[in-house]
Amino acid sequence: MSTDASLSPTAVGGRTAIWRHIFAGFSASLVGIGLARFAYTPLIPPLIQAHWFAASDVVYLGAANLAGYLLGALLGRPAAHRLTNTYTLRAMMVLVTAAFLACAFPVSVAWFFVWRLLSGVAGGAIMVLVAATVLPHVPADRKGLASGSIFLGLGVGIAASGTIVPLLLNLGLRSTWIGIAILSGVLTAATWYGWPSATRSHAHAAHTPPAAKTRLPPIVRVLYAEYALMALGLVPTMVFLVDFIARGLGAGTHVGASYWILYGVGAIFGAPVYGFVADRFGGSFAIRVLSLLQVVVVAVLAVSDNHIVIGVLTLVIGSFPPGVVPMMLTRVHEAVPHDHAGQHMVWSRVTTTFAAFQAVAGYGYSALFNASGGNHRLLFAIGSVALAVLVMTDFASARFARK
Repeated sequence: MSTDASLSPTAVGGRTAIWRHIFAGFSASLVGIGLARFAYTPLIPPLIQAHWFAASDVVYLGAANLAGYLLGALLGRPAAHRLTNTYTLRAMMVLVTAAFLACAFPVSVAWFFVWRLLSGVAGGAIMVLVAATVLPHVPADRKGLASGSIFLGLGVGIAASGTIVPLLLNLGLRSTWIGIAILSGVLTAATWYGWPSATRSHAHAAHTPPAAKTRLPPIVRVLYAEYALMALGLVPTMVFLVDFIARGLGAGTHVGASYWILYGVGAIFGAPVYGFVADRFGGSFAIRVLSLLQVVVVAVLAVSDNHIVIGVLTLVIGSFPPGVVPMMLTRVHEAVPHDHAGQHMVWSRVTTTFAAFQAVAGYGYSALFNASGGNHRLLFAIGSVALAVLVMTDFASARFARK
């Protein structure tokens, strides 16, 4: 049951309240995903060089966040049903802040693993809940802008991790974690009262009994498969790109971090550009064309040694992780039109599917990386193949639907 009418802009305090809600959503995606997941990538070489952990442990610790993301995607809706969306989102931002602070102290591999896992739990819950919490309070003609603004936080978080982390590293590795924790805490405090009123209406709607829901079309199963393939395709560059530059090409930590800035610049444009293409030409068109573009650039990355070429490729590759979110959200709305509860349910399920395959990919690629003696290019090649299968899947499903 849609809540748009009951939660009109007037009911929540007008335009100012709407933008406060959007800023809260933007900050949540920035902290819970943009920083919690992506700030770790430029820290991989320093963690190894500072001998906090062995190289193989550092790679697996990176995958812990992806495993936590799956748990968060599964637990987000039940938690919101008990606590309300607003309280859950506040709690997740506090949890991320605590995780950053805890990571400043490398007590043991198990300690670090638990906190990286919990930061992933927070990110998964935020991804499931943030759009469903904010968008019902936004007028229909501004939902696209609001959605792009919320998920822009992913890109800004990636860009921030590429600029802030290298600066903080001059103060030491521990100070870097503490600095990120302070930034996260400031954004958590700044948005504490920016969320919509804490009611149970959205959580309750999300748990409408299955019998009351519209029967979902078969295309929804295809969306699960496509989002899973997106996860398999983006993990190699998302996790290993900086290490590839810094250690694989021998360019060093600071050069690797500079490439991560390029990745972040691409990420900033990812959500609005991919969202615009999906709105203008349709979700299926966006999935095919933009995924095919990624197939090409990741394949070239797997064979290139030219630093300028790799820089250009990094810009394009960076657009994909945040870009797939509004692209797939548009596709979900196309597949389940005029059904707010159905859309939220499908979005939760595709997010969970994405999280599951992202976690499997994180550990699978980490194991393959160690078994292959640190072969980054092999991982990039596999990611490119996964995206090629995605494109073929979308074409095949369209042909089958026309028969």
